[in-house]
Amino acid sequence: MKTTAADLLFIPEIIGLDARSSIVRIPPELDVPLTPRVRRIVDSRAFRRLADVSQLGFVRFVYPGATHTRFEHSLGVYRLSLVLLKRLAHDERFASLVRVEEAETFILAALLHDVGHFPYCHLIEDLKLPEVASHEELATDYITGELAPLLRDDWGIEPENVLDILLKRAPRRQENETDEGFARREKVFRLLASALSGPIDVDKMDYLMRDSCGSGVPYGKNYDIDRLVGSLRLNERGDGIAISSKGKTAAELMVFARYVMFSEVYWHHAARSATVMFQRLVALLSEKLGAREFIDEFRRKSDREVGAFLFSCCGSSKGTTPALDREATRLCDGLFGERRLLFKRVRQFSAMEEPELYRRIAGRPYREIMELSRRLAIQFGIREDDVLVDAPPVDKEVEFKIDVFYPDEGSYRPLAEASPVVRALAREQFDDYVKRARIFASSESVSALRSAPNFNRLLEEALNEVDVLNKRQI
Repeated sequence: MKTTAADLLFIPEIIGLDARSSIVRIPPELDVPLTPRVRRIVDSRAFRRLADVSQLGFVRFVYPGATHTRFEHSLGVYRLSLVLLKRLAHDERFASLVRVEEAETFILAALLHDVGHFPYCHLIEDLKLPEVASHEELATDYITGELAPLLRDDWGIEPENVLDILLKRAPRRQENETDEGFARREKVFRLLASALSGPIDVDKMDYLMRDSCGSGVPYGKNYDIDRLVGSLRLNERGDGIAISSKGKTAAELMVFARYVMFSEVYWHHAARSATVMFQRLVALLSEKLGAREFIDEFRRKSDREVGAFLFSCCGSSKGTTPALDREATRLCDGLFGERRLLFKRVRQFSAMEEPELYRRIAGRPYREIMELSRRLAIQFGIREDDVLVDAPPVDKEVEFKIDVFYPDEGSYRPLAEASPVVRALAREQFDDYVKRARIFASSESVSALRSAPNFNRLLEEALNEVDVLNKRQI
């Protein structure tokens, strides 16, 4: 049975956008409708804990206002999912393809997309520690555990269907399902998954605006969200989101906003200094206490509890060596002590700034980066814990693959083909320009390293030593 626009528009949460009978206000002056079934999820322990998990972590060291939480962001993404569905309900192809239950599954996926997060989880996941669960796995535990009765009883939706969208996991064939019926569900799955995590999605639209407001910078909100949402439509295949030509400028500005937010906020050098200090601290304590045991305990903490917990781990007698405890305590004190004591930037490299050295550093696994830090310190004759190297990860952040529909021509064209702005960014892979490889040093050693005339030669020698070590291990 086909859905109509009226069916989708009568979803209680979408009605709530205009009814204003039960709302909660979040910045910047946005009203989020809370139906009874949504409120029961929001009031659950699994969801409430997100109020104690900051969205931007150490960015607050640079922008003091950046203290907003995953709780606030999740409500913002949920609200945008309703706005998107309300808009697409008027797209005849969308309304005839997506059923009410599937639209409601998308609403739940948007509301719960960050439910597995814990403090600084992305920074810890980048370490790729063995036997440590990802936040996606933790989300699975909450959605199939504590939240499962709410999804089944209040929504009539199986938790596994929500996880299919969250994890971009292909749906399973149902018993006695026809080929045509399964093909339709697969198409709907791809469409809804891309609307939550794709080139232009409700997650990005919220966090760019919210992170910009929290940080006190204009970059992430200088694009027209209303215009962009108003231009959304299905792509030519009907399995993803596209935009009409009226939304092209808004899409270009969103892409550029993301570029500037990475450059000026997410990858600000002081925030990255705190990041590499924290990652080194976690790596040390994982080695000392055991990765699974340490992370399992860590992820039970709120942002406010993390510092005290890490200080207690530094003082633990388990696996103690004087050098390890000294380095861990020093890092912990610099990040969570009474004074902010960050490592200082010595040098930085990008695809434009000394590209050969950048290519040799970027994308290395964490164990190689730590070995590079150690060998670089030895090359300069300083303490091994006085140098930290920050390398951009292998995974790219930027995705430009979305089509623009031109009604006069009745045709779709890729945004990167239709836009010189996006085309330039796509060609140059802006990650390589805003995510620089950086060398940081303690305040005691930074002057010596900055003034060293042979810095590049010693760095190349340290890189060669790491490469030789890798070949031996292979």
